[in-house]
Amino acid sequence: MYLKSITLQTSAYNEMIVLTPQVEETVAESGVKNGMVTVLTKHTTTGITVNEALECLESDIQIALSLFAPEDRPYSHARMLRDYGSTAGNPTGHLKAMLTGNHCHFLIRDGRLDRGGAQDVYFCEFDGPARRKILIIVEEHTVL
Repeated sequence: MYLKSITLQTSAYNEMIVLTPQVEETVAESGVKNGMVTVLTKHTTTGITVNEALECLESDIQIALSLFAPEDRPYSHARMLRDYGSTAGNPTGHLKAMLTGNHCHFLIRDGRLDRGGAQDVYFCEFDGPARRKILIIVEEHTVL
């Protein structure tokens, strides 16, 4: 197994960042010829998703997620949390992250990421700006 941790500094409250180049670079660094790669976010108000990297589609995705989890609702999570010592103000981030998921998987064949021509890996920020950690895990599999 080969593991790489990436730290991102996001710049907006809601943001989509293409991670495909970092994932491809990590697969190449690993030396794995055949296997699986997993991309995993370490935060509950961020997501990992796969889609076509088009600015207009990113906008449509953000709009759709905002319709599902609008900022102006009276959420239960928007209250004082004694355990944290502060007010939770990020319920929409948790809900959007639930929809996008926290990971994705791709096959590795002949040392390359096996993805469709329009598939890109996105890191989705829903509670930024913040420093965020993402893990890229490459596992070798024996081909019979």
